[in-house]
Amino acid sequence: MDKKRPLIGVTGPVEGGGAAWFFTAISVFLAGGKPKRITPERPVDADDLDALILGGGADVEPEKYGQERIEKAVLAKDKRSIFEWVLSILLFPIYWVIRYFLNTKTAPIDTKRDKLELTLLHDMLAAGKPVLGICRGMQLMNVHFKGSLHQDISGFYVESPQVASIFPKKRINIEEGSKMASILDTTICNVNALHNQSIDEPGEGVRIVAREVNTDIVQAIENVDYPFAMGVQWHPEYLIQISRQRNIFTELIRVAE
Repeated sequence: MDKKRPLIGVTGPVEGGGAAWFFTAISVFLAGGKPKRITPERPVDADDLDALILGGGADVEPEKYGQERIEKAVLAKDKRSIFEWVLSILLFPIYWVIRYFLNTKTAPIDTKRDKLELTLLHDMLAAGKPVLGICRGMQLMNVHFKGSLHQDISGFYVESPQVASIFPKKRINIEEGSKMASILDTTICNVNALHNQSIDEPGEGVRIVAREVNTDIVQAIENVDYPFAMGVQWHPEYLIQISRQRNIFTELIRVAE
């Protein structure tokens, strides 16, 4: 008899977010888990889950970390070279097509989703179950632990514009000896970027374990008070072809079993 796959909740918005869900579900399945989509209209009780992935999407409501909402600069779209366009055609057609038809963001703020995810996060952590935050999910975790965010990171990019890309174009340094360094088996690697907020002050128990080269923007966190409470600013679900990125999901499922 086959071993039962652990049930992994994956949060997202009611509208949009289909591409992120699709590739996260694939990543979870390949790692040995059973993905379960969660939205404000399709809630799931934490007792029914073995692990939780807080997905990307709309910005976290600033009032939750004691700030007023500010207008953000427009996020510059990445200008790709001929080589990168060829690479897109050869290696990333599924990413591009699905993201094109299933837009990941439909609104700048999603308060219903904030409430759902913060409740789930609290209950999962209280039960000692593993939690992984991706992009917005990492930011939400930091807010839960009473940390704060930069609402607009465009000011960090002085010499070159901020870009959005599913390609691993951002280089990060990972703290030696951290759980993330162990999972990725490296202290430096390239990641993608689809965000316009980032962690400012880390919350209680939050350890910053990776930063972007040149800007120092936070790229990964761990909470030392829990067995597995980690967040990444990038999107490993869009990097399925890179084995070290798949390791993030593999470790989540391993801890959940």
